[in-house]
Amino acid sequence: MAALRLGGRMLCIQPRHAGIITSMPNARIVVLDGYTLNPGDLSWDGLRALGEVVLYDRTPPEAIVERAAGAAIVLTNKTPLSAETLAQLPALRYIGVLATGYNIVDTAAARARGIPVTNVPTYGTASVAQFAFALLLELCHHVGAHSAAAPQDWPRSADWCYWRSPLVELAGKTLGIVGFGRIGRQTAKIGDAMGMRIIAHDAVRTNPPEYEGFAWAEVDDLFRQADVISLHCPLTPETKDLVNRERLARMKPSAFLINTARGPLIHERDLADALEAGTIAGAALDVLPVEPPVNGSPLLGARNCIVTPHIAWATGAARARLLDTVVDNIAAFQKGSPVNVVN
Repeated sequence: MAALRLGGRMLCIQPRHAGIITSMPNARIVVLDGYTLNPGDLSWDGLRALGEVVLYDRTPPEAIVERAAGAAIVLTNKTPLSAETLAQLPALRYIGVLATGYNIVDTAAARARGIPVTNVPTYGTASVAQFAFALLLELCHHVGAHSAAAPQDWPRSADWCYWRSPLVELAGKTLGIVGFGRIGRQTAKIGDAMGMRIIAHDAVRTNPPEYEGFAWAEVDDLFRQADVISLHCPLTPETKDLVNRERLARMKPSAFLINTARGPLIHERDLADALEAGTIAGAALDVLPVEPPVNGSPLLGARNCIVTPHIAWATGAARARLLDTVVDNIAAFQKGSPVNVVN
């Protein structure tokens, strides 16, 4: 790292992003869309300690340049920062993504302008894995539906108990996990604790867990064997529409599909058709290809399909970890040693 003294202040230059001044204690920090991270139950004080903070709950595309103008640091969750937008922000020195995925930023264009882009890679592991099983257990027991029906139906029951749908035990069944990173492994840990056999597919097959019966599997074999498939892989050109008509046809008719990763991993129409035809027993999804689904989705209202509005990540504990990491990322950048840089 090179250093330059200017006006009595030491300015640090990060060699990976030539020309970046990383010592900015009074930097203007603009948060373009902070509401989903912090709707009011967390504190922004850690961020305010690093510079002058301007907060926006949401930013429409036409207001991005105006709001980010003059900012050295811009934070975004889902507000896009294109090459065209970056070209209109000459003061910009750093972009922080308030999430793990960073496809909303043109990272190549940022790098060409010497702007590091950082993300938060690990905050939601426990929460997302927990939610994957919340979805699965709802498919197994339909707790919400039984609770809603109990006030009217239970008093009229001829027996001391009743159920409206089949109840499924998970012990002894096979859990297939596509994407065996942090969240996939945490989900496997919960499945193993519930007595399930674990099989997994990942491009990198290192450190296999010591679960009885654990095995690596190719994707098509995993779809054939698993009683439950849980998706935890990133969205890439290769994984888009990973779950399609052909792979759904390979699944057991009693199988469940869980997606807490990215909506476009699943071909919506193919899954809706498979559910309506009884090709598989059910699906539970926390993500859809378009969010929010302003033009609808064939999966909303599909047979035995649970859809939740992208909330697996959003526990208070996970959001607090995310915000803490965002602050740590900026502090590291200002000290001249950026971390979690994705470009």
